[in-house]
Amino acid sequence: MRLSNKLSHALSCAALTLAATPALADTVWLKNGDRLTGTIKVFDGGKLVVETSYGGTIPVDWKQVKTLESDRELMVKQDEFTGERAKSLKAAEDGKVTLINGEAPKTVELASIEQIIKPKPILEDLVWKGNVDVGLDYKRAETDTDDYDVDFKTTARHGAWRHNAEGGYNRESQDEVTTTNNWNAEYALDRFLDEHWFWQGRVSYTRDHIEDVSSQRTIGTGPGYQFWDDELGAFSLATLVNQNDYEYKDGGSDNFYSLGLKWDYNRYLVGKTFELFSNGELGKPIGGDSEYELDAEAGLRYKVTDWASLNMKAEKNIVSGAKDGEIDETRYSVGFGVGW
Repeated sequence: MRLSNKLSHALSCAALTLAATPALADTVWLKNGDRLTGTIKVFDGGKLVVETSYGGTIPVDWKQVKTLESDRELMVKQDEFTGERAKSLKAAEDGKVTLINGEAPKTVELASIEQIIKPKPILEDLVWKGNVDVGLDYKRAETDTDDYDVDFKTTARHGAWRHNAEGGYNRESQDEVTTTNNWNAEYALDRFLDEHWFWQGRVSYTRDHIEDVSSQRTIGTGPGYQFWDDELGAFSLATLVNQNDYEYKDGGSDNFYSLGLKWDYNRYLVGKTFELFSNGELGKPIGGDSEYELDAEAGLRYKVTDWASLNMKAEKNIVSGAKDGEIDETRYSVGFGVGW
């Protein structure tokens, strides 16, 4: 009986000890003497992003990091295209970190590291992100209105290649009469030549069942520049030479070449709680009848959780001076979405 009491007391002490032991966490030591504990999410674009339980998501200037450690597997890249999968990271002397991988640990300079990400099961350096936004509006009054707005956008990067896909569907009706009914899809492939410069090829299609311009097909290619792309946002510009094919509701058609300036911008604020975004393209025909084209959107997302958000945005679509018809549409929407 006495032995049983001792055993019970020992087990109780062990349980209390385990309960009081803090969960394993990554640690970042800063040059000013501070220390952050949490989970290293990513290092990219000069910013180390650490998720903490006490301060949310904290971006840290990489130049202010003295050393760091993590017990998780991480992909550490010392150039733009190749990397090493480390079983863990161990703190080293100032300005360095030790990569633990089997029996041959390797200490490297922090300044030599270009990126730290969580490895993927197949393509280890694959970075995939995107979002889907949905807006719905039903009004029942003297005039019944139904409004649907669904948009998606996603990018996936592996090494020197980046795949971009986006699309949307808009439909609006009043008293069972359809006033807006269109959809669009686009795919672009980027080949990075160095850290910032890339070459893009893209194809897009827009179908409209209401407006005079019933369909638009565009194939383009040209150089682009990535100003930044990290956990806190991205900004790129691309200049394209496009071949455009228009078809009109009355059966007419237009074929011409154009020059286009395409932009893609997003930025997180207040610890990634808010996201500002804008993307679109401004085009000028080469010897065509239309004066210019603009297809753009801008908006704000509020992150409710890590994956869910509320959004509001404005969209503008202009085809000015077309031979058989023009477009001048502005849409405002409020809705919800998911992101990854």
